[in-house]
Amino acid sequence: MPKTGRHNSLIDVEGILVGHFTSRKYASGVTAILSPEGATAGVDVRGSAPGTRETDLLQPMNLVEKVQAVVLTGGSVYGLATADGVVRRLEKKGWGFPLQDGHVAPIVPAAALFDLGRGKQFVPPIGPKWGAAACDAAGSAGFPLGSVGAGTGAMAGGIKGGLETASEALPSGIIVAAIVAVNSLGSVIDPATGRFWEIRQGMGSEFGALGKRAVKLPPLPVASAGQNTTIGVVATNAVLTKAQAQKIAQMAHDGFARAIRPSHAMFDGDTIFCLGTNKRKLPATRGFFESPAAEMLTEMGRSTADCMTRAITRGILEATSLCGIRAFRDLDARGNA
Repeated sequence: MPKTGRHNSLIDVEGILVGHFTSRKYASGVTAILSPEGATAGVDVRGSAPGTRETDLLQPMNLVEKVQAVVLTGGSVYGLATADGVVRRLEKKGWGFPLQDGHVAPIVPAAALFDLGRGKQFVPPIGPKWGAAACDAAGSAGFPLGSVGAGTGAMAGGIKGGLETASEALPSGIIVAAIVAVNSLGSVIDPATGRFWEIRQGMGSEFGALGKRAVKLPPLPVASAGQNTTIGVVATNAVLTKAQAQKIAQMAHDGFARAIRPSHAMFDGDTIFCLGTNKRKLPATRGFFESPAAEMLTEMGRSTADCMTRAITRGILEATSLCGIRAFRDLDARGNA
């Protein structure tokens, strides 16, 4: 039977640190995922309204192999400025692409979601200071979940979205994990039953009694261009090339499609980054197909998709009502379910 990592979290991947900055007042925030030693990175963008930074650099044909951080942020186009604060913090630590005279250029890709108009003012005072604060909070211990960080002002299919994480320990010793901020146009709840589309994916008791509820859904909001987006990171302790990281990011999108319906819409900017911290070599593939580690990459892709599905469900379960957006936990129970 599959099993989670020790914390069922992105921090189960050796070499990954996570920190948040949260403003409930402005219903927005930032999540910083750091890799002090650098991580091989890939990305796959499938939504049609993305807000991103440094994604072209991650294409396999381009120069830089490793990143020092990935930023998930609220604030839409304004939120991308939070990555500047992370860059400055990492520069002071000496983490980055090496330059002359001991200088470094920290490589910090980012993706933003739309949460404007949900807090005290339409555009929150989001910027480099929020990014720096999330960076300062990053560590290898447990971190808050739900309506925090990039998931603070998130909304998913008319109910409160949130930020969550999940992991899986594979028999080979490879760890795979995901973190996601759910701010989707599509719903995570099956309207026919009032239950999560992918409640069956839960490992052990991770969804708890709350996950068994059947609820009455509020009316879906009217779709507006660019006002949604689910963004996330999958990570592993495996040694990866950039092409392999990109492939795993592609497969992780299956988790979006299973847990959120519809996904990858014209109104979403759905984006997944993949990080490999290069701690454990992939087992080699034997036989006719000599593509390096093809079987293990396929298994890792399956696992990242499952972790993403579980994290999305957990994100809705952990979310708390904010700024008039009701959380799953506060919805009325569905009768005769």
